[in-house]
Amino acid sequence: MDANVQWVFTSTFLLGLASGMIGSFALLKKQSLLGDAMAHAALPGVCLAFLLYKEKSLFLFFIGAALSGLLATFFIQQIVRFTRVKEDTAIGLVLSVFFGIGIVLLTFINQHSQGNQSGINDFLFGQAASLIESDVKMLSAVALTLIALIALFFKEFKLITFDPAFARGLGLPVSLLNGVLMFLIVAVVVTGLQAVGVVLMSALLITPALAARYWTEELGWMVVLAGLFGGLSGVIGTYLSTLATGMPTGPLIIVAATILFLFSFLFAPKRGLLSKAIRLHRLRCEHVLKQLYEQGRIEIEDYRYLKWLEKRGFVCKEQESWYLTEKGIKRVTRSQKNDISQTICRSEVSQ
Repeated sequence: MDANVQWVFTSTFLLGLASGMIGSFALLKKQSLLGDAMAHAALPGVCLAFLLYKEKSLFLFFIGAALSGLLATFFIQQIVRFTRVKEDTAIGLVLSVFFGIGIVLLTFINQHSQGNQSGINDFLFGQAASLIESDVKMLSAVALTLIALIALFFKEFKLITFDPAFARGLGLPVSLLNGVLMFLIVAVVVTGLQAVGVVLMSALLITPALAARYWTEELGWMVVLAGLFGGLSGVIGTYLSTLATGMPTGPLIIVAATILFLFSFLFAPKRGLLSKAIRLHRLRCEHVLKQLYEQGRIEIEDYRYLKWLEKRGFVCKEQESWYLTEKGIKRVTRSQKNDISQTICRSEVSQ
């Protein structure tokens, strides 16, 4: 593996790491759709930067994308402020208009002789292989800066995310901190355009954070896990894109992130779908045992649990009737003792 390929893998890992960490706050503050708007609104800025300077420069593209994204944010805020249009509708409207303008400009560029050399097509779906060494170094530097800012302002971002009123009471500049967080969202979206593309960049911002949310209840661990999921998605997607010529990097990175999300959705120990199903099954079985112990009968919808309990020796069937075995009685009485102990502990704490 040559040095340039290693740089590309490093940059996509850092991009995924920064996107996942920042995306955690965007998800919890319900600003996911805003990230999508910023990504789509960046395209006309990229096209205008190329039309003005007539050459490919990732630095100039980033400036154009950032200015276009900030302009879109301004329009969204003004629409919500001076009209009765709700924020999600305003975001969808501005997103569509800016992306439409970007497609028109992109078509105009591609019809000229220099269009094929502009590299702007890579901004639609991303192509990490088109990054040159200077681009990779700049992307990595920006991603590291964003990660450092998240670490530096973590406590402040945590406060304004969950309790902005308390943060104001402590004297924190909540509006300024919200502006800094918005800047980080715009910055990570703009940074990832070349590698992931305008169409899918918002997915890299949110999907790792969604996956991490299934594994923990603590914000600190969520931010760390989201960053790791994002970084792993970036590495896997970039590797897959190198296996065949012309494969877009962005969709493959998002496919990798989606697989990690689906795995988390199904198998996370506390919030995963399979874990919840197992806990529900155990609770229903405990309910069946308790009903047999206290009333000698169960409800019709609970009969499907009896075979499972019979295989494990908790119940037995005699003359079309179900009874608790000695093992089942011990299980119920032990469960009741645990319930009584927990009730006593809770009452002592409340007193």
